[in-house]
Amino acid sequence: MTDTSPATSTSLSASVLDLAPVLPVVVVSDPARAVPLARALVAGGLPAIEVTLRTPGALDAIRAIAAEVPEAVVGAGTVVSAAQVGEAVAAGARFLVSPGWTEGLVRAMQASGVPFLPGVSTASEVVALLELGVREMKFFPAQAAGGTAYLKALAGPLPQARFCPTGGIGPDSAPDYLALPNVGCVGGSWMLPAEAVAGGDWARVEALARDAAALSAGATCR
Repeated sequence: MTDTSPATSTSLSASVLDLAPVLPVVVVSDPARAVPLARALVAGGLPAIEVTLRTPGALDAIRAIAAEVPEAVVGAGTVVSAAQVGEAVAAGARFLVSPGWTEGLVRAMQASGVPFLPGVSTASEVVALLELGVREMKFFPAQAAGGTAYLKALAGPLPQARFCPTGGIGPDSAPDYLALPNVGCVGGSWMLPAEAVAGGDWARVEALARDAAALSAGATCR
């Protein structure tokens, strides 16, 4: 997700950061629930969906969403190796997200042909990624790494960097992040309560997603 790398060769017409104010972070234990879950999120106004590679069924979930929910923009999260980059893209992932990065991982992401958000938590990491031509990043773990105060501090010297803060963010704190000029969206899973997903309560997921999709309209910086 840079102006100069091969990562711009994608069918997405907009940056992942600009598709919706919230990027749902999904951990799928049962791939059979992936399609109805994705449909509920999309119906609620959250088309970009990050399926984390934390479970054995994650790639199957990505594959199912890509095949059966074409209106969703499904991506792979917790990508930590070049091998996972290839596996995720082959499964149908349209973007990639990592909790951190190495130059080797970033080069693999750049060569993948899909947008990506490498994870950062320090100014030095941001500067190093800018040197590699990467301008859009995941700020993780957001709350533990300094929250909105840290991102405000980065905006002055590094205005060209844009972020998707993820980690410890909920509906109450999300508007504060979304009000920052260097934040495109936030990542979170509060619209996916474990009991709702386990019970197949997709109407509740859709309602929570709709509330999350409307957050940007009321974003104010405190």
